[in-house]
Order: sequence, then structure tokens, then C-alpha cells
Amino acid sequence: MKIDYRYDGTFPGLLSVIFEIYASKNQPRSIEKLYKSAKGLFSNTVYVQTEENHSKRVLAGLERKLSAIAIKNLYKSMLTELQGAEMHIYGMIKHAFGSAKNIETDYRNQHVSEINKLARKVNKEVHRMHAFVRFQKTVDNIYVATITPDFDVIPLIGTHFEHRYKDQDWLIYDIKRDYGLYHDQEKVTVVQLDNMPLDSKRRLSRSVLSEKEDTFEMLWKQYYQSTNIPERKNLKLHLQHVPKRYWKYLPEKDRF
Repeated sequence: MKIDYRYDGTFPGLLSVIFEIYASKNQPRSIEKLYKSAKGLFSNTVYVQTEENHSKRVLAGLERKLSAIAIKNLYKSMLTELQGAEMHIYGMIKHAFGSAKNIETDYRNQHVSEINKLARKVNKEVHRMHAFVRFQKTVDNIYVATITPDFDVIPLIGTHFEHRYKDQDWLIYDIKRDYGLYHDQEKVTVVQLDNMPLDSKRRLSRSVLSEKEDTFEMLWKQYYQSTNIPERKNLKLHLQHVPKRYWKYLPEKDRF
């Protein structure tokens, strides 16, 4: 029987779906996060509750078949939120469980190949968040950065910023997905704010920024202008390193 499976959007939830598929011996027609799905008129849709014991059993099975990096790539693929990603995850898991050999470099398999492509896309987005996130100091002495990444990379960037800014209170908030990370100099916590103070352009409102923030931004722009050599300007190369969709994070690009 072909089933449209739905889950809560977490990796344990997705692994619970995998467990249900094997336990029921039904075939998945689709696997999607619940909030993304649109139940068809004649669809046979099943919502699978996240079961910690079930997800741990699937994970234990994967650990016997795949490396830690390959398992992490499955997780990263889920974070792309792209249509069909979960079916590729299922396909690679099915291939791994059905083979006596390690299959993670079997790029002839479309699911293995696609998972590696998706993971590389997420890795690139994480790298760009590390490079392009800019904090602004608020009146509460919290350094805040608002982001709208292509993929849901919030779970992957916390460690980098925790190590880099461990002696500061900071908040990185994904306004596209309405949640973020808050660091209080002791630990990083996942948070969701009821009223994120944003302006009409979905940027942090000037009303909550420190009075010195304008000065910091002006100095940053001056530094950028002083180090920019017009004769050596190569817009094509510049766009390769700093795609235009990331300019909104950069004060030197006249963000406001």
C-alpha cells in the first residue's frame, strides 16, 4: 500500500517514520513535514508521532551501516526543506539496510548522489552564515543578528558563534522560520520570540539599537571604502564570493 507519511519536522520524527515504514511494510508515496503537506482528496495520509525508542533503534541500525559523516549528511539533507529530500533520505537508508557493503560512496545510486549534493549545499550555506552574519548591539547590551538563510541552518551554526563570541550575550534569529539561538555567556538556547522588533523591511528596528550602533556602522563602511580599490574591482568575482542575496547582512552594502 502506498502511504503519504507526515512527521513533525525533526530528525527523530523522520527516523520514526522510517521505523513505521519497515514495521508496517507499507511503501511511502511521500514523506513530508506536516506544515508543508497538502492532503489530497484521495490520499492515504498517516501522521507518525515521534517515538524516541523507535528513532534510536533506526539510528543504531544506521550507525552499523554508515559513518558519522554520512548520517550527518542525512540530517543536513532534511534541513534543506526541499521537496523530495525526505524520500531521498529514505532511499539512501533503504539502500544501506539492504546492502552488505558500505554504500555511502555509491554515487551510481540516485539517492546517495542526491544526499551528497544536498549536504554540500547546506555546508555552503553554513559557511556563508559564518562569514556574513553581522551583529548589532541593542540597548539591552545584547548583540543581535537577523538572518533569512536559504536552508534551516540554525541547528548547525551555534557552536561556531559560541566559541567565537563566548564572552558576549548574543542572539541569532531566523526571521524566515521564526526561531533562533540565544547565548547568555554560559550556554546556547533555542528560542522563539513572540514580538521580534522588526521594521517594515523585516530588519531589526532602530528603536531597539544602541545609540553607538550608528557610529559602529559608519566606521565599518569607512573601513570597507578605504580598503576597496576601484581599479581592481571585479564584480563577477565579487558576486561569486559574496552573492547578492547576502548583501542585506553587510553594513558596507548600505543595509539600511
